Amino acid sequence: MDTQKRIIVWSSAILIIIIAAIGAYQVANGPRTELPRKDGALSLPLDKTDWTKGTTTPKVVFVEYSDFQCPACGAYYPLLEDMFATYKDQMSFTYRNFPLPQHQNAIPAAYAAEAAGKQGKFWEMGDMLFKNQEAWSESTDAPAIFEGYAQQIGLNIAQYKVDVVSDAVKGKVDRDRKSGEASRIDHTPTFFINGKMAQNPQSKEELMNLIENALKNS
Repeated sequence: MDTQKRIIVWSSAILIIIIAAIGAYQVANGPRTELPRKDGALSLPLDKTDWTKGTTTPKVVFVEYSDFQCPACGAYYPLLEDMFATYKDQMSFTYRNFPLPQHQNAIPAAYAAEAAGKQGKFWEMGDMLFKNQEAWSESTDAPAIFEGYAQQIGLNIAQYKVDVVSDAVKGKVDRDRKSGEASRIDHTPTFFINGKMAQNPQSKEELMNLIENALKNS
């Protein structure tokens, strides 16, 4: 074998080794999707970073993916409040953010709620956002309105202003949204009962029946 052929053979062998090494590295280290895709199942287990209320030993674990600007979410809000009031000793309720791109103030609203959560008042801010949804949904200055809500619920405003634009708050909203995408969510609100996606109930009675059935099967 002449010198030129030897160079070609050795070059090819080295190239194969490099490609194999790169492939092995990618398999071991990435790229990876954040969460496995799950159709109709909760992709990201609940943890201490979630906003959860209710009993710590629930028979029913209820998770809502929601958008504070979504009219349907606003319509369901009082029904969910009634549900929780009725079953709070037997269930837990978790809220996860899923701001929709067509809602211009959905992300700022989610940031406002998460920033309030930094001071222990996530649920209070959530209540303000849903109860006053029509007042801010189409506003061109929604963050200022949200700051007013922060004052009303007794937040430290200086701290709120820092938190609402922080990477931690933005990361939490993004984490929730990505987990919803991984669960194949395509609308809000979307509900999960004991880890499985539930069909949206059409009335308060249907909602209560969903919980009753989950309790019977727990």
